[in-house]
Amino acid sequence: MSAIRILLLLAGLGLGWYGATLLLDFPRADLLSVALWFVGGILLHDTVFAPLCAAAGVTARRVLPDAWWAPTACGAVCTVALLLIAAPVLGRAHAVPDNPTVLDRDYPLGLAVALLAVWALVGVALVTRLAGRRRSEKPRSTP
Repeated sequence: MSAIRILLLLAGLGLGWYGATLLLDFPRADLLSVALWFVGGILLHDTVFAPLCAAAGVTARRVLPDAWWAPTACGAVCTVALLLIAAPVLGRAHAVPDNPTVLDRDYPLGLAVALLAVWALVGVALVTRLAGRRRSEKPRSTP
């Protein structure tokens, strides 16, 4: 097991080094921009996003029944991931009328369908869990 960890560590270090060497070819202004976005993303995550997620998780854990907790948390994580992925294309601010290949789909509709699918699966998981719990609570008859 430790050999696999060492190989993964070496692969990660090698890929990190390769990425760093690619950054060295950037002009100084671009490097400063990359550093600013990197630091800004970390600060935004640690000061805003992480505390909000922790508060939502604690609140949901206290409000929701135990059987609902895992499917609802999974649905919430998927929802946040889909929203973050879709954020750049939802506004269609940079769509150019003379170039139909830029933002050529109805992205808000696609996001709505994906979110509907996620929460439908959450509903199926809840029904399955509740049905399994009811079956396990029924007393078994002995012949």
